[in-house]
Amino acid sequence: MGERVERDSLGEVRVPEECLWGAQTQRSLQFFAIGEERMPALLIEALIWVKRAAAQVNGQLGVLTPETANLIVSVCDELLDGKLGDPFPLSMWQTGSGTQSHMNVNEVIANRANERLGRPRGDYAPIHPNDQVNASQSTNDVFPTAIHLAVLRQLHHKLLPALRELTGALQEKAEAWGELMKVGRTHLMDAVPMSLGESFSGYVQQLVYGLECLNRSQQRLWELPIGGTAVGTGINCPPEFGAGVAARLALWTGLPLTSAPNKFEALGARDGCVEFSSALRRLAVSLMKIANDIRWMGSGPRAGIGELTLPANEPGSSIMPGKVNPTQCEALIMVCIQVMANDMAAGIAGSLGHFELNTQMPLIAHQLIQSVRLLTDAITSFSRHCITGLEPNRPQLDHHLESSLMLATALTPRLGYERAAHLVQKAYHNDISLREANRILGYLTEEEFSTLLDKALTAK
Repeated sequence: MGERVERDSLGEVRVPEECLWGAQTQRSLQFFAIGEERMPALLIEALIWVKRAAAQVNGQLGVLTPETANLIVSVCDELLDGKLGDPFPLSMWQTGSGTQSHMNVNEVIANRANERLGRPRGDYAPIHPNDQVNASQSTNDVFPTAIHLAVLRQLHHKLLPALRELTGALQEKAEAWGELMKVGRTHLMDAVPMSLGESFSGYVQQLVYGLECLNRSQQRLWELPIGGTAVGTGINCPPEFGAGVAARLALWTGLPLTSAPNKFEALGARDGCVEFSSALRRLAVSLMKIANDIRWMGSGPRAGIGELTLPANEPGSSIMPGKVNPTQCEALIMVCIQVMANDMAAGIAGSLGHFELNTQMPLIAHQLIQSVRLLTDAITSFSRHCITGLEPNRPQLDHHLESSLMLATALTPRLGYERAAHLVQKAYHNDISLREANRILGYLTEEEFSTLLDKALTAK
């Protein structure tokens, strides 16, 4: 395997001849061999989109010649189309600004552009990674802009459609089961009756509110740091540059992206990312409650609650024949735990915006992108492989209702709390129904008893 010698500001670096990257990428491979997590592909793609927009704006503003700008745009298109393989090998565990991955992109674009002009890799003439590809830019405004872009594209193309699909599937169950009564439960104990549809309507509302929270929090990500360059002052950047890049990205994504009004906040803090992360955590909290409720209601099938029949997608045990487990619920719960942990990490990382720059951005990017991806996939799987095939176990629902002692709550307006409690204790200690206990105690006639219970067992 041949090598070429490149130079950067620290001296000579030997780079494998076949690689499109350059000296700074090679240094990062040497000094940051940490973990297995690479910089997310979605973030790299977003960096390329930013480079594409920046070249166009620089060409219009006279910072680059039209020929150079068009060449950079063309190389970006090659990369976005996957025509140049995967020349982005760096670990996410690197400098906290993301400089090495940013330069990885700059070097690849420069090398390919020069190659198309007949120049050797590593020559960087006439297209230099810093002077042309990075014109009017700094890692400090490009990298967080790419984070926003990557997360927003994933949100709109993946997570929001998946969330709407699950909400719709739950709404169908809520409507179909509106008259199907069940025992309510508080503290994991029997409570007054309600319909199964009412339970599911609560799940629907949780997700509706979660969707609203995501939509509110994404607005902070619409403000892009681009144009702030190193510390927010916009040094070495035409005044129109940030707004021009944001306008192009807005056109390509269909989102109302703008150049952030205060670049000092946009570079020094990642509060918008933290806010969005908290919205993802809120959604995970709702999903965990829903998944746990469903697996509890499906527990059994003989020795549990057993009020729901979950789809039997795969065998559940290597030793117990015929066992089926609530696997979709369990997978979703694990994803929710990971998203909650990611939010904790994103919050801590967001707090480390010392002076003019947050220096935990690769971690924030990784956590947000992973959370959105995991939630998207888990929600889709849960909706299609659990909720859609979910069925009520009507005999079990009826059995629990008939044996519930909390139906006595419907008698309290007539009997009063103390006598109703006495009725419950009589039924419980003698292992008989409320109806039988009432016959013994003689509090109500059969007709009165039936009338009051019928009202309690009628869905609103």
